[in-house]
Amino acid sequence: MTLLEIFPSLRGAMTPRMDPALWPISTRHDQRGRVCIGDVALEDIADQYGTPTYVVDESDVRHRCRTYREIFPDSEIVYAGKALMIRAMAKWVSEEGLGVDVCSAGELSIALAGGVDPSRIILHGNAKTVAELRAAARAGVGRIVIDSPSEAALLASVCTGPQKVLIRVTPGIDIHGHKAVSTGIVDQKFGLPAFSEELERTVAVVNRAANLQLIGLHCHLGSQITDPEYFRTAVATMIAQMNDIRRAHNLILTELDLGGGHGIAYRPGDSQLDLTRLACVIEESLDDACIRNRFPRPEIVLEPGRAIAARAGVTLYRVQNIKTVSGGRTFVSVDGGMSDNPRVSLYGSTYDVELVNRHSNAPVREVTVAGRHCESGDEIAVGTKLPADLHVGDLLGIPCTGAYHHSMASTYNSVCRPPVIAVLGGIARPLIRRESIDDLLAREVGM
Repeated sequence: MTLLEIFPSLRGAMTPRMDPALWPISTRHDQRGRVCIGDVALEDIADQYGTPTYVVDESDVRHRCRTYREIFPDSEIVYAGKALMIRAMAKWVSEEGLGVDVCSAGELSIALAGGVDPSRIILHGNAKTVAELRAAARAGVGRIVIDSPSEAALLASVCTGPQKVLIRVTPGIDIHGHKAVSTGIVDQKFGLPAFSEELERTVAVVNRAANLQLIGLHCHLGSQITDPEYFRTAVATMIAQMNDIRRAHNLILTELDLGGGHGIAYRPGDSQLDLTRLACVIEESLDDACIRNRFPRPEIVLEPGRAIAARAGVTLYRVQNIKTVSGGRTFVSVDGGMSDNPRVSLYGSTYDVELVNRHSNAPVREVTVAGRHCESGDEIAVGTKLPADLHVGDLLGIPCTGAYHHSMASTYNSVCRPPVIAVLGGIARPLIRRESIDDLLAREVGM
């Protein structure tokens, strides 16, 4: 049964075109009407590697890296590894001149295995363990971001040589985003409030440690920021705080890390951050704040993650069944869901969906693309429009899934995690193999 058979009145409508703002830069249709990325048909990838599957366009990742370096030529660009931390990604961004920030021993190990220069790695985290601090110091990471006075003392005790550090500051800026990703406000777990006693105490601890060198401050306002004016306020606050430290400790800090959180579009018409405008805002606000405080201009560091990885990724699913509930919605159920994309359930995120194994001239129908898991809330896309001739076995593609999908995937319902397949120049190659049931069973040690 197809959607057109369920809704014959839909004949005559047209399938909307794919939005190029959401898909990897190499996306095109072949002569058979199939969607291709990196000159590889997504249908061929699904046939070879199964579904669900994450597909990553290497050329798109490199394009985003180069765009950042072109727009911010005088700033250091550091990829936020939590978005997608695998060896290939670390290699690509490093080859494009970016550093990498990590927040665990695992991410550090992957970055090093991917060939990232340790001096270009930044270690983050609000609850770093002794082992993680020691591993980072031994590896020679360029900077460690300190989150509390006690962590400063702990780091000083484990470093055997000099270590450059930043202190994370919360500038008290509310981006009015989802509460789970608003990190610039004071009442949350990251960092220390600007001009606070806790921050002053942390600076004093670092200054007393002969093996720690405080070189700058770090802040991160949150995720999916689309208004660059928030950064104007952040720069003003942070430079004023750096000037306050200079007066209190006779110490001139030379680095200001403004974090990331650069918003992208997930569905047609979504707002996204204009990077060219952001560059202007940072330049203007930095000049103004430094003149006002008579403070020497620091080096700016930016940490894009999602903005580098998300649009390079597409997730493929097979349609398993289609049904309409009397008086309710039409559900298109696929073979993945919240185990490979938890962002819908966690943040209420929305996604576009496209039929990618063929071109359809059929009318469109509003449907809910539902996942396979034992949760009524396992819905990948609500109110999305798909061709009415959609049928079981068709292949659907979800764009903008390169960030926080593989990274946050789980084995809920003991469903094995998908592979990650890279595409470039007509070649598809696996970066992460599909998890197997044997893998799940191998973790068990007794019964």
